[in-house]
Amino acid sequence: MLEEVLRETDTRMKKALEALKRDFAAIRTGRASPALVENYKVDYYGVPTPLSQMATIFCPEAQLIVIQPWDKSALGSIEKTLLKSSLGINPVNDGTVLRLNLPPLSGERRIELAKIVRKRAEESRIAIRNIRREILEGLQKKEKNKEISQDELKMGENKIQKLVDLHIEEVNKTTQAKERDLMED
Repeated sequence: MLEEVLRETDTRMKKALEALKRDFAAIRTGRASPALVENYKVDYYGVPTPLSQMATIFCPEAQLIVIQPWDKSALGSIEKTLLKSSLGINPVNDGTVLRLNLPPLSGERRIELAKIVRKRAEESRIAIRNIRREILEGLQKKEKNKEISQDELKMGENKIQKLVDLHIEEVNKTTQAKERDLMED
């Protein structure tokens, strides 16, 4: 019973960490990455469709993203979506592909992005702590209803705290790595 609760806790905390890593992939460093644009929703025949489901996205150079839609008629919609996006980059449309030239990040922009990284990391830590709180409340109810003993409750609390510490440490490592990437040229 306790092992099942621990597995569920670990799974939920891993999902919070994966969500953080996806968020970080979408934050621009000095290098181009398909993750910067692949989740943008493009209006494709009236349906918001992720860009990754309608085009090939690749980076032939460190500062260039090339988007090649499978349906050439979607080029205009993709271009409009990218113009409205938070990237702040004008795509170059040659009729078959869109090219996004990423300018080097200024020092000021790097600092702004580092603040965003730290904010998202803190949100992830809070999510992990909220998972801990929910699981502990569930264990305390089980103990109150005599489904588990006080010893099992204490053991569960200790094991859950170890999981929390482990996942928060992973959040910290991921955050430090992303900040290093941002500050490099």
